[in-house]
Amino acid sequence: MKNTVTVDSAEQTMQIGEKLAQFLQPQDLILLDGDLGAGKTTFTKGLAKGLGIQRPIKSPTFTIIREYQDGRIPLYHMDVYRLEEGGGDDLGLEEYFNGDGVNVVEWSKFVADELPSKYLRIIFHRDDAQGDNVRTLTFEAQGDRFSKMINEVLGESNE
Repeated sequence: MKNTVTVDSAEQTMQIGEKLAQFLQPQDLILLDGDLGAGKTTFTKGLAKGLGIQRPIKSPTFTIIREYQDGRIPLYHMDVYRLEEGGGDDLGLEEYFNGDGVNVVEWSKFVADELPSKYLRIIFHRDDAQGDNVRTLTFEAQGDRFSKMINEVLGESNE
């Protein structure tokens, strides 16, 4: 199942993340893929806000994994871009995926072999011809729960 929505501001991107957070539970996996600067970390900021996390959300590009424990449920924000050459198995991703929090993985193609079968992938596409802040977000659900979640967040009218 795929649904697409177009946003024209960082605030709208964050609002979608914030709304999605209401439906998340431990062991949920959200994959964020797309170009550099397309809004993946911005989306995660909204998600964190929706989970009640007060700390500033920073891109985990250099640390690979950032942990936020102070919300309704923990948030594990991962940027696996630097694992392009492999090495994801050294991070203990399975422990995170089977743990007590929500997992957000940016650049998921670099750890594709280690992903569980159920997840929500959001693909961020920049369209600079439409404007500096215009993004198309494509939601791909793997699993019925995530399909229902998309409908709740985006409304059934989005195709």
